[in-house]
Amino acid sequence: MRKKNLSTRSGEQNTAVCILIRDPVFEDSADRLSVRLGLPVCRDPEAIGETFGLALVPDADGLSLFDGKMTLRGDFTHMQSRLLPGKLPAELLVRAAKLRDPGPCPVAIDCTAGLGDDSLLLAAMGYTVHLFEYDPITAELLDSALRKSQSSDSSGALSDITNRMILHREDSLAVLSAFRELPVRSKGEETTSGQDPEPGAFPYVTYAPDLIYLDPMFPARRKSGLITKKLQMLQMLENPCADESALLAAAVRANPRRIVIKRPLKGPFLAGIRPAYSIKGKAIRYDCIVVRG
Repeated sequence: MRKKNLSTRSGEQNTAVCILIRDPVFEDSADRLSVRLGLPVCRDPEAIGETFGLALVPDADGLSLFDGKMTLRGDFTHMQSRLLPGKLPAELLVRAAKLRDPGPCPVAIDCTAGLGDDSLLLAAMGYTVHLFEYDPITAELLDSALRKSQSSDSSGALSDITNRMILHREDSLAVLSAFRELPVRSKGEETTSGQDPEPGAFPYVTYAPDLIYLDPMFPARRKSGLITKKLQMLQMLENPCADESALLAAAVRANPRRIVIKRPLKGPFLAGIRPAYSIKGKAIRYDCIVVRG
């Protein structure tokens, strides 16, 4: 499990992550997490930030990440206002990912899913989104968010969107090579087989994906805002992409119609490759590489 060093309040380095039981009701859930992730169980909140750098906490709302001071939770409900018909088209990512004549059931591959907010926007556009997250702890938080959207969304609107989001707990770089031999979908053809996949297989994408989305980790801006601090907490779990060139090259070889890359507004192009065009906001931009029309 790849982890960065975590700084404790005493200044020492701490790479340990545990499962924290705050409520005995969730002891069974904590034990299952402990076995699945190979992490110790802790019952003392005061140990978080000293003995342990971070803790996964099961509770009535799902799963959260705790650093001794702040809590980060996978949760899509905060995104609902951005999904409204009058607001969704104005999203920078939606503008970057909009294809001419996408056809029925377009498929997007999110190679760096994180907590899935960007994938949610893509799914709201109508894409079936395959989310790849290699870090097991981040994947647990994302899975919790997906499950919660299915069980607690009374309107059904959010669950309809997340039904098009499929989580894969693996490294996308290794999987992208499997798309190299897939044929290009003809107009009007469905993109999925409609069959349940076998464990460890990837038979449910039968054509080259329409979109590949890359969000290689870049350092959070040094501001004291709560969102930035929580982003830094999540970044403690994962190292930035070790080989940006390999990731982008694999994405190109997978032959999507378009590759969309999230970058800092003034940051360099990924792997030095100039995009066809960019959609720019105040702090970030989306670089668009057109692989096929």
